Amino acid sequence: MSGGAQLMWDEAVTDYDFGPGHPMDPIRLALTMRLVEALGLDAQKGLKVSAAKSAGDSTLRLVHRQDYIDAVRTLSADPGSANGEYGLGTPDDPAFAGMHDASALIAGQSVAAAEAVWRGEVKHGVNFAGGLHHAMHASAAGFCIYNDAALAIARLLEQGAERVAYIDIDVHHGDGVQDAFWNDPRVLTVSLHEHPRMLFPGTGWPEENGGPEAEGGAVNLALPAGTGDEGWLRALHAVVPQLLADFRPQVLVTQHGADTHFEDPLAHLAVSVDAQRVAAESLHDWAHEYADGRWLALGGGGYAVVDVVPRTWTHLVAIAAGAPLPPETEVPESWRQLVYARTGSPDAPRRMTDGRDVVVRKWEETGYDPADPLDQAVRATRNASFPARGMMP
Repeated sequence: MSGGAQLMWDEAVTDYDFGPGHPMDPIRLALTMRLVEALGLDAQKGLKVSAAKSAGDSTLRLVHRQDYIDAVRTLSADPGSANGEYGLGTPDDPAFAGMHDASALIAGQSVAAAEAVWRGEVKHGVNFAGGLHHAMHASAAGFCIYNDAALAIARLLEQGAERVAYIDIDVHHGDGVQDAFWNDPRVLTVSLHEHPRMLFPGTGWPEENGGPEAEGGAVNLALPAGTGDEGWLRALHAVVPQLLADFRPQVLVTQHGADTHFEDPLAHLAVSVDAQRVAAESLHDWAHEYADGRWLALGGGGYAVVDVVPRTWTHLVAIAAGAPLPPETEVPESWRQLVYARTGSPDAPRRMTDGRDVVVRKWEETGYDPADPLDQAVRATRNASFPARGMMP
């Protein structure tokens, strides 16, 4: 394995645009890449910036039905005819011109990064435009048209991987990826998300733990609304490394939705950029500890498009590149001026931190507190999933 990281970027991914007023504003992608460049990460020796071709139908069919792919392509040419069939033409997923091309391009970047990691060309691949984890085999959902995360995993399996672990830290349940591999023992899916009683898509209960041929292959940790840095990181560390130690994946695929943040307008957790950075560092470390360094990191949700998403995903890129940014790093003035020019916002962040002193409380070190709702959630997940894998809860 040659080492280093590959960042997938093609300016055309910003064509994934549901229109004015939609939360999934593609400016979050452009501002992230401009921040990566402003901080000089694209020039790091340990990072190669690459583009890949769009996923073709044969690749998309690894997860999606051909009639759905055909519908996406048809509605791309005539978005006004969308009527909700296949989940397209809804408020969450309005059809738009060029929808197929933009969606297939994002999928192509994730698949290409997965291939590069599997072939040993790089240790780490990053596609922060990806992580579109809600798309199902025959329908769009939750701002997601093609499920690039599931497609990347499916390509890894097609190329011979026998064990792939998928860790999803988006505030929303990673339902589409779970559904794609529900009964496949080669894939372990773990989703850490806000409780389904409170948030779309309403799934991700601890009892959802895999099909009859893959019992224990799906793990869901449903967090109480209001969970902040300490509880969020405690939950992550109380479940993920234990599962990875048991499963021993050959590749670790992670989804880094930034919508856990306390400023995100669509959810109710209270996580900082600092905790999101620590989580990315932990997942990077676990990739080396349990998967021989093979790591594919994807983006996901995140709707505080100036204050949160660019900083969180720039930290992700820096960690993958082997050049992690100190939290106190100043945001370049050139980037802040760009934010003003593109959005009119005069208050872009000045540093790569929210000023939080993040501490990780390890489950094994502190024990279970039955009066703590967060600990109750962790215990429910461990009780539901660990025994199915032959592990002590």
